[in-house]
Amino acid sequence: MLTENAQACAHPLAFVRAQRGWSYQKLARVVAKRARDLGVANMAAERQKVWRWEHRGVIPDRVSQLALATELGVPTERLESHPWPSWLPTGDNVRTDYPWTQAGGLSALTDVVQDALTDRRGFLTITGSGVAVLANEWLGLEPAHLAGALDGGLVDEQIVHRIAHNIPGLRVMDDRLGGESVRRLVDAELGVVTQLLSRGRYSERIGRQLHVVAAELARFAGWVSFDAGYQTAAQRYWVTALHAAHVGGDRLLGANVLKNMSLQCVDFSRPAEAIELADAAVRTAAGVSGRVGAMLHMRMARAHAALGDQVSCMRELGIAEAAFSHAKAQDPPWAVYFDEAEFQAQVGCCYIDLGHLPSADRWLGQALLAHPAQKVRDHATYLLRRAGVQIDLGNLDNGCALATESIPLLTATRSRRNARRADEVRRRLRRHTAVPAARDLDQQLAELV
Repeated sequence: MLTENAQACAHPLAFVRAQRGWSYQKLARVVAKRARDLGVANMAAERQKVWRWEHRGVIPDRVSQLALATELGVPTERLESHPWPSWLPTGDNVRTDYPWTQAGGLSALTDVVQDALTDRRGFLTITGSGVAVLANEWLGLEPAHLAGALDGGLVDEQIVHRIAHNIPGLRVMDDRLGGESVRRLVDAELGVVTQLLSRGRYSERIGRQLHVVAAELARFAGWVSFDAGYQTAAQRYWVTALHAAHVGGDRLLGANVLKNMSLQCVDFSRPAEAIELADAAVRTAAGVSGRVGAMLHMRMARAHAALGDQVSCMRELGIAEAAFSHAKAQDPPWAVYFDEAEFQAQVGCCYIDLGHLPSADRWLGQALLAHPAQKVRDHATYLLRRAGVQIDLGNLDNGCALATESIPLLTATRSRRNARRADEVRRRLRRHTAVPAARDLDQQLAELV
């Protein structure tokens, strides 16, 4: 299976249903019953209606919302102040108010390793002003003071290096197996580092190294959660990663965390927030060239493309290209993934969002030719993206061939993001139901998704 991710709730309504054990049909009956209490006697309890609310972006009518709010105990005025689906009760907010101190960072780490792994929310919880506050706080921080820990077992450089040595292997597993397959391993490694920080004995220098390792593990835990569809968990890990990077004194790593958060906002059609986060990342790393500079400006380009701002997107692509020309072996290990193929693929994605499909196809074609075979999940991603472009250009046979090529790669990986890409291709194929090859491919992808 492409994902074994039934427990991830991609919509706030799915989370409400999961909490209460409601099927689509049960929820339809609940709403119809409450509607009768409100004086609407003829509301049909249709399962399909609820499914469309959750999966097709259909907004329930006023009576249905009032009926559901009554059942959930939500005040009527909240329906006005927080339009659907924001008024639905979706659990605790993600904490973003940890102090930017050594103690605050440790609190964030302790909280996230305790329960982020089981957070089932597949939607964003930090949005709007919460994003702005986090980005602005990060930009205004002074260097953190860090004291050594004098109690507990000794943590020396060898232990820190051994844990850091495990991270590249986890990245390889993510490339080949997808985020769902490795997120528990990454969380476990983060738990080990958190225990060392809270119970170990170490010097100030070792403490900083431990915090940097914790920051990268938390960032990576956020990334694999994002890929697996656990969006709120991803945000929780990334907030924690920012705190650990600050205490460890690694501003570039913090910029990479903000870059990850920006991509998540692009994926969830929140381009203004994506720009805010990408801008904070770029300003954090002002003047940095090489892969890091290219990555950050590319993320800014993606955000501008998502907003439809071609001029700003082209400007950022030019800066990214110039920075990438200075890529060197000394770039941080977490930046090595950003190779020529990834650069080309991201340019192609910008052109997709800008609506320039021939240019998008050309860049994605170059990326696929250069893409390393071991990056299985990403290769499937760009096959699917190019398949969609080809179909939109009227080249149905080519699009079907590309999507068919992705199927064994999709089978080998567990990635909710790729499941969404496959579903996007399926929606295009449904416009060609008279073509047997399109119908057959739609069925094959349906069995995976």
